[in-house]
Amino acid sequence: MMSKRCKYALKAMVRLARNYNQGFLPTSVIAQDEHIPRKFLEQILLELKRVKLVNSKQGKTGGYYLLKSPDEVSLADIYRIFDGPIALAPCVSLNFYEPCDDCVDEETCYLRNEFIIVREKTRKSMMEATLTTFMKKN
Repeated sequence: MMSKRCKYALKAMVRLARNYNQGFLPTSVIAQDEHIPRKFLEQILLELKRVKLVNSKQGKTGGYYLLKSPDEVSLADIYRIFDGPIALAPCVSLNFYEPCDDCVDEETCYLRNEFIIVREKTRKSMMEATLTTFMKKN
């Protein structure tokens, strides 16, 4: 299940996507429009800035803005930042691989083989769901 932190990050990013190439968006506006507690949002935006998805400008006319086009930022990107791997088991993770301690042979593991299929379908769907996709839904 997606964490509240990840959901709020996605909502904030969609709001910033709606404002793409139109200047800075104050944290207070994002918090109000998306019903996100402001202090929580500030922490989320700092993390998004750290991974270079957004940037900010201080001051009265400042705020946040997207560094990438809304077409280039996917649900998978945001999910991995806040909730970690998409895979159901560490032995099938593309970015966070670890062998399972209870597995005798990864090549013949019936769970692993099916989890790879699930991971690929999930990953594909999450990569196709960009900020632009979410903007079209509203």
